[in-house]
Amino acid sequence: ITAIDAANRKITLKGAGGKVTDMTVGDEARNFDQLRVGDKVTVQYNEALTVSLKKGSGPLSMNEKPIEQRAEAGAKPGGTVGREVTVVAQVVAVNKDTKTVSVKGPKGHVVDLVVEDPDQLKNIKKGDRVQAVYTEAVAVSVTPGAGK
Repeated sequence: ITAIDAANRKITLKGAGGKVTDMTVGDEARNFDQLRVGDKVTVQYNEALTVSLKKGSGPLSMNEKPIEQRAEAGAKPGGTVGREVTVVAQVVAVNKDTKTVSVKGPKGHVVDLVVEDPDQLKNIKKGDRVQAVYTEAVAVSVTPGAGK
């Protein structure tokens, strides 16, 4: 963090490559007053990781459940937002080497899913209809800068 505008809940971030970005921090982010110039902000995207993958049937469908975790009161700001998705979708590609399966859902979007358990890929092939449960999330954390 290179600058903080507390009145407008804006922070200025400088990335590892030197790029400077201004961001507005929403009211839902707790503990804004804990931020300090020099603090390090880490943003991590957790890709679509399957919880389960099995052959399915029935119409293409999708249900989403939000995932939210906020910082505790008094702690440095941070948290996780994301979603758990249950989808019945068409398999468009299977890559056993990279442990991924690409599925096309009811809206026509293709999602590449990382499959933790390679045994789930044994009986799945292109053209199959599957039910997949996967999660994806973005986590943000703040750590004090040097000398803090």
